[in-house]
Amino acid sequence: MVELHPDIEKVVLSEDQIAEIVAGLGAQITRDYADKNPLVICVLKGAAIVTADLVRQIKTPITMDFMAVSSYGDGTTSSGVVRILKDLDTRIEGRHVIIVEDILDSGLTLSYLIRLLKSRNPASVAVAAFLVKDLEDRESAVSPHYVGAHVPNEFLVGYGLDYAERYRNLPYIGVLKPECYL
Repeated sequence: MVELHPDIEKVVLSEDQIAEIVAGLGAQITRDYADKNPLVICVLKGAAIVTADLVRQIKTPITMDFMAVSSYGDGTTSSGVVRILKDLDTRIEGRHVIIVEDILDSGLTLSYLIRLLKSRNPASVAVAAFLVKDLEDRESAVSPHYVGAHVPNEFLVGYGLDYAERYRNLPYIGVLKPECYL
C-alpha cells in the first residue's frame, strides 16, 4: 500500500492501473507502427515519466526527441499563450510522428504544437494522450489517436503531473487538495 501524500485528497489511478494503461498504449502503438520507425516526441516536463515507461512498451523500432512548451506558468489553467522552450533536434519531414502528452486539458497548447509540427511536413502526426480530462466545453478540437484513460475535471498531480513543479514524483495520479493551490 502506497502512503498517500498529505496534500492529496484521493487517488484517481493507482500505480498498477497506470502500468496497465501504459502497456495498453504501447501495444496499440506497436501494432499501428510496425516497420514505420516512428519518432516519439516527449512533451517536457510532464510527459517525461509516461514517455519513459511507454517507449519501453513499444516493441517496434522508434526514435525519440523532446520538446518543452509552456502555457501554464505557475497557474492552474492554460494561458493560451504558447512558448517553445526547447525545440526538436530531429528533422521530421517525411517521418511518422507520435506526440506523447501527459494530460489533455483545454487542448490549446496541443493544438498549437500539432499545427507547428504539421508545418514541417511529417508523413503523419498522431497524439498519444496518457490522460484526457472530461470537459464539457473543450476549447479546441484535439482528438488524440491514443487515449490512456479519461479522468474527471479535477486538479490532478503525480506520475509527471505537477502543480508549480511539485508532486511529479508521486507514483499514482491523485487529486490535489484545493487549499494547496487556491
